[in-house]
Amino acid sequence: MTSGRVTVNGEVVTELGSKVSPEIDEVAVDGIVVTLNDESVYLILNKPKGYVSTMNDPHARHTVAELVPTEEYPGLFPVGRLDADTTGLMLFTTDGDLSHRVLHPKYQVYKQYRAQVERALRDAELQWLRDGVMLEDGLTAPALVERIETRRSGEKVTDVLTVSIREGRKRQIRRMFDTIGHPVIELERISLGTVELGDLQQSAWRMLSDDEKESL
Repeated sequence: MTSGRVTVNGEVVTELGSKVSPEIDEVAVDGIVVTLNDESVYLILNKPKGYVSTMNDPHARHTVAELVPTEEYPGLFPVGRLDADTTGLMLFTTDGDLSHRVLHPKYQVYKQYRAQVERALRDAELQWLRDGVMLEDGLTAPALVERIETRRSGEKVTDVLTVSIREGRKRQIRRMFDTIGHPVIELERISLGTVELGDLQQSAWRMLSDDEKESL
């Protein structure tokens, strides 16, 4: 607010804590009038690489705010984060209660990823992931892990797997595979709870269906 981007009834507001009445005052950010909407907004984005999962960045990096309709829905915020080098499904909403429900461990909302990792995993290593991996911040909860395929290109061998976790530690999937000696090459989130990325193109977004909203 102190940067002069906010106006109330055409007057620039620079003091924190200024009060407005939404019924009679016109509030604008960067010249765009903010309107209250009784209906919360829910959408997913297929995040590409190179974008940080915040709505602004002090280091002038590309942010996911550039890819979602923040002008139309100025209260949008991301539910959780993806690393800049991880692609896939990100949920955005204006509903704080839903965000809490999705992120809180007691609700056990699974996040599923498709991971391509160096070298083929032995059965014992797959079971290690399923039982829990000891990281520097403690033992991970058991993951749901399935091998999709083993790829061979000359002498190079990689495994492609699906990994479902219900935790949200920083760079958790990558750290889990690093710990067992199979660094991640590519990582994509493909579902959140029952909401699936499907064939949504990278950098594109779509609104959730009523069924998807209800499921969350």
